[in-house]
Formats: sequence, structure tokens, C-alpha cells
Amino acid sequence: MFNPDDLVLEAKHVTRRFPAAGGRELTACNDINLNLYRGKTLGLVGESGCGKSTFMRFIVSLDTPTEGEILFKGRDITKMKGEELRQVRQHIQMVFQDPTGSMNPKMRIRDIICEPLLNFNRIDKSEKDAKARELLEMVDLPGDFADRYPHNMSGGQRQRVAIARAIALEPEIIIMDEATSALDVSVQKTVIELITRLQREHNIAIGFIAHDLGLIQSFAHQIAVMYLGNIVEVMPGADIDKCEHPYTHALMGAIFDTKMDFTKKIESIEGEPPSPLDIPPGCPFQNRCAECEDICKQKHPHLVDVGSDHQVSCHKFA
Repeated sequence: MFNPDDLVLEAKHVTRRFPAAGGRELTACNDINLNLYRGKTLGLVGESGCGKSTFMRFIVSLDTPTEGEILFKGRDITKMKGEELRQVRQHIQMVFQDPTGSMNPKMRIRDIICEPLLNFNRIDKSEKDAKARELLEMVDLPGDFADRYPHNMSGGQRQRVAIARAIALEPEIIIMDEATSALDVSVQKTVIELITRLQREHNIAIGFIAHDLGLIQSFAHQIAVMYLGNIVEVMPGADIDKCEHPYTHALMGAIFDTKMDFTKKIESIEGEPPSPLDIPPGCPFQNRCAECEDICKQKHPHLVDVGSDHQVSCHKFA
């Protein structure tokens, strides 16, 4: 499904530890290995606090892992500094969950969109107005929105502006952190359609963070499921119904759909996840898993192949 020649970014054994009180450590990401391919979307799914955003922040160089490497076209961006890192950043852009928080309220939309282009000397100031209108129309907004301020626009319109700014530099990778979670469902649909259209037209690799497995399965080419800093399953987006990990099964069971069988009881995941400061040895999902066995409490499982482009971290498949 994934052509090795289209590999644009490779995360190898990425781990992030934060110091905590009492000499303890919090492991936000534990030995993560994920790839991004041109023209494909990687959906990263999991509960709040599982480490999704922490991992994606490494890709846009907003944080540095404690261990591991992130290779962009074969070069480790975690070791880059200064001008070398600045030049690479134009190829990897990000759309944040709250577009308003990433925009200067005193700047007009044309200045917000064109600021990256001016920073990298891609356009002259005299070209700013025409370029802003071109980019706005690319995300299905009227060109005269260039004269507005962020507070004069709706949430969906501001998110489109954020996407326009992200694609302005013609990046190879765009990271989207819960980019649709604050939007109405109808607006979510149009934004997702916009993202997938731009991806096809510009062959962009996308990393999309989400809580909603139902949403992400509708457009992601690959889905990685994360639990307490660990990747527990990686599978093609089209094969989500063939998921194998108990945690992924639980997430699938929580999807609300108008076509679902309302006579069946909605099963919730029993128990609470352990504190990330006190994760027990063995499988991190052990205390919430109905299929837990003795080995699950003793040995940490690793991802193993269970099908084409499908890996599961569970002792059932070891």
C-alpha cells in the first residue's frame, strides 16, 4: 500500500521523558516508530494525555525527544539548529487546534497568510495582496477576506485561513492537531473535504491527531492507536474493522453512528488508566483489558505483524 519511494519522514525509536517530583520520570512517548508518506494521511488516535500531540510536536521541531531520531529525507531534524533548522521548517507546517490562538488579532488576514512567504523571501511586499487572495480562494474563501481581521470570521473560516497559511510555503508535510474538534459537524465535513482535496492536488503528507476514530477512519490512509505513550496498533485506514487490539476494539465500540444497532448495549472501557507516573510493568492496558493474562502483567508487548501494513502490540499475537 505504501511505496518506499514516497517515504518523506521516518520516526525511529522516539522516546520523550519529563522529570517529575520525587526524582520520578513521566514517559510521554515510549519507543515510537511511525512513517509519513507523500500524498498519504497518518491518523494518530487516542485518549487525552496519551502523548499524541507531544509526538507530533517533535516533527515540527517544537520539542525534542529524549531518545530516537526523526529523519526528514534521511536527515535527522532533532539534531538540527539555527539556519539549517529554519530552512527545513518551511517544508513542515502545522495547523493548530485553536486557529485563533495561532493568529495575531491585530494583523489582517493577508498579513497572517503571507508572513511565512515574506520570512523566506518567496514574495515581495508588492505581491502580498494578490498572493493572499490566491491562497484564500484555494481554501474556498472569497479573496476579499484578505482585508478582514481574525475576529471578523467564524471558527470554520479561521481554520481555513490557518490551512491557507500552512500550504502557502508548499510544504511536503502538514501536521494537524485536532484541527476540526472545535467545529460543528457540518463544518468538520467541509474542512475534511478541503484537506483531502489539497492533499491530492499537492501530494502532501499529513499527520492528523484526533480523538474521534469514526472521523479519522473516513479519510486516513493509515491509523496509529496510542495508549499511555505507546503505539498499540497500526493499520490501514480502510481496514479499521479488522482491528485486533482490545483497546482499539473498545474505541470502535464507542463510535456513534446513525446506522448503528440501537438495540445493542454500548460497552464502555472498565476502569481508569494508571497514572503516567506509575505505569505498571508489562502491558500498559492490562488493568482495563478483559483478556489480560499473567504474561501481560510481566512483559511489555511489542508491535508484531498480523497482516499487510498491520501491526499489533499484544501478547495474543506474540
